[in-house]
Amino acid sequence: MDEGEQRPKLTTGGLVAVGLGNALAFYDLIIFSVFAVQISKVIYPPGDPATELMLTLGTFALGFLTRPLGAVVIGRFGDRKGRKPAMLLSFSLAGTAVLAQALVPPYAAIGIAAPLIMLALRMILGFAIGGEVGPSTAYLVECAPPAKRGTIVSVQFATQEAASLVAGIVGFVLAGMLSAAALEAWGWRVAMGIGALIVPFGLWARSRLEETLHVAQAETDSVEEHGRSPGRLALLGFIMISSATVATYGLQYLNTYAQRQLGLPVQEAFTATIFYGLAAVIFNLGGGWLSDRYGRKPVMIGGMAVLALGLLPAFVLLNASPTTLTLLLVSFTLSIPNAIGPAAAVVGLTEALPPRARSANLAIPYALGVAVFGGSAQFIIAWLLKATADPLAPAYYVTAIVLVGLTAMAMMPETAPVRRKKA
Repeated sequence: MDEGEQRPKLTTGGLVAVGLGNALAFYDLIIFSVFAVQISKVIYPPGDPATELMLTLGTFALGFLTRPLGAVVIGRFGDRKGRKPAMLLSFSLAGTAVLAQALVPPYAAIGIAAPLIMLALRMILGFAIGGEVGPSTAYLVECAPPAKRGTIVSVQFATQEAASLVAGIVGFVLAGMLSAAALEAWGWRVAMGIGALIVPFGLWARSRLEETLHVAQAETDSVEEHGRSPGRLALLGFIMISSATVATYGLQYLNTYAQRQLGLPVQEAFTATIFYGLAAVIFNLGGGWLSDRYGRKPVMIGGMAVLALGLLPAFVLLNASPTTLTLLLVSFTLSIPNAIGPAAAVVGLTEALPPRARSANLAIPYALGVAVFGGSAQFIIAWLLKATADPLAPAYYVTAIVLVGLTAMAMMPETAPVRRKKA
């Protein structure tokens, strides 16, 4: 393929347009997570605080069940009709769901309809996010020069973590400005509404993108060229993504953990999300750059191995010294390896997949991994803490899953041009 003639130029505006979809979807996910304590008291039937929280996190988990369906429907749509219309569809659905969530009446006003409506909206959002990742990542891979794919695709993860950072800042500011009662009654609704403000701009920006489906159609099928089985790659991708998403949502649970387990004030707990997001934005981009320079496998394996080694000592330290300073140290430090590893893994998986079915073949294992393990991660952590009364339970669970993911990473082929040239 003559890249100069056929590969669209990736502009800063194009990167922003693709990134906004991820930012909106993940901003809402994080807002729902970090405001779980407040939402539980408004939308769900009154009961003991632990039960209310688990109902909220259960809704959070069930919203992930529609991700695989969205991956199949929108992912295949992206392979047949184009990356651009698929990205417009997923963004429109996500924007609608985000705005509607902020307007759900409380349980006190409409009874059981409140949690049911919230669940339906979470499932619509899950459908949209499930279909977002495949077409948007395929678009970036098909636009980016091969030697810079790691850096370019890492923008996907950086925008996700930027959303986490913004969500933490919004939560911190609102917790400082509002009373506990106001934060519970409507503060979380304001936070969700802020995310909906970018919808019109995001739709306009995506409508101006150039289509890249012709790039995939012109590329040689990776299975024929490299002898790789799509089924094997999908399985390895599912395991890697499952591992990474458990780590991500497990670390994002530190906000709730700080409030419920350590007894820190709400505003101080939000600083964990801010510091996690700050480190993740920086080191997602760094992980992509490193994978272009040194290869996908060394970076993904190195990052997740460091995370596995650091989780238990970090939680021991956090419980021995449950202060805001320790919380910030743990959040920032653990975020670094967790940001570096997954960025390289997804770039490698995307490069290895058959180009003509890249959107769906990436979206489906990604959505399944996130739906099965990511959506349930915080619920399982909350249940383990309640069932075992062991404050180190989150570290044990996340470490075990990360070790399984490392096994799959070791079995992946190396796809970085710099490493393949040396080979």
